Parts: sequence; C-alpha cells; structure tokens
Amino acid sequence: MDQRELVDRAGRGDHDAFALLVDQSITQLEAVARLILRDPELARDAVQDAYIRAWRDLPGLRDPDRLGAWLNRLTVNACLDVHRKRRRRPIEVDLSPASPPTVGDHTSSIADRDQLERGFRRLNTDQRAVLVLHYFAGMSVPELAAMLEIPLGTAQSRLGRALAGLRAELAALDRDPLPGGQPA
Repeated sequence: MDQRELVDRAGRGDHDAFALLVDQSITQLEAVARLILRDPELARDAVQDAYIRAWRDLPGLRDPDRLGAWLNRLTVNACLDVHRKRRRRPIEVDLSPASPPTVGDHTSSIADRDQLERGFRRLNTDQRAVLVLHYFAGMSVPELAAMLEIPLGTAQSRLGRALAGLRAELAALDRDPLPGGQPA
C-alpha cells in the first residue's frame, strides 16, 4: 500500500493506516525534536503532540505527497510550544547521531561532537530548528520557508544567522575549550 492510500485511509479514521504512517516517520521526527529541544523527554512529548495534531487534522491535508513536510512542521511547532512552556527547565543534552559513523578516529569524533554539542546548546531554539531542518532533515531553504510559513528571504537570513551564531560559539569554544574556562 502506498503512502497516498495510507494517508487517505488514516484521514477517514483508519487507526491501522495511521499506525503505519507513524512507524514510517517516528525515528526521523524524534531525532529532529531531540536536536531542537536538546532533551529526550521533551522531544518525545513534542512528537506525541505532533502526532495528536496530525491525527486530528489529517482529513484536511490537501496534498498527501507532502505528508513528511507537514509532519516535520507539526513537530517543529510542537517543539517550539514545549520550549515556550518549559523555558526554565534545565536542558540535558544528548546528541546521538541518527546512524553511527562508518569510519574515522573515535577520539577526535567524540571531541568534535562534544564541541559541536556545546556550541549548539548555546544557540536559541529557533536557530537550532532551522539548522536541524536544513542540515539534518535535508530540507532545502525554500522547503524550510514553506514549512515555517515565512518568506524565502527570512528563511535564508535565519539560516545565515544561525550558522554565524554557531561558528561564533565554536570559535569561542576553541579559545576557551573547557566549560569552566580552565586551560587544558
């Protein structure tokens, strides 16, 4: 059964068809939410909220071929909602790759990932969202703009500012590599 048919059946209330759609997308959406929120528990909550909204609003989905982009948008919006509700909660970072690296020096890989994780943590949620959607979820800038419902130029500038912010944070970490500011 193809995706279009599953979407159509799920839109008419078929729980099994919706469960198949969830099975196809949950790994990707949880990874996106984890990268945006930096907290596995909050990420699971956001994805669950996104699926609840998807179930409720699926009959109104105009283009079943855009289901993936629509679910990504629901997930990002749910992440932003969760972040706004829990702004004061301490954030635990767990940056796990979607698939393990195939080759390379494990020590430098761990150090690079730790530095990227620390730099990423210093960005705000909106900046993390555009970076995750573009570089992790593989969305083009026009797709990103459409998903976030913002003009193309705004999406380009947000992505540029997020990259500049991440570069600045990484440069600052190069100058002061340890969290407490102590020399190595």
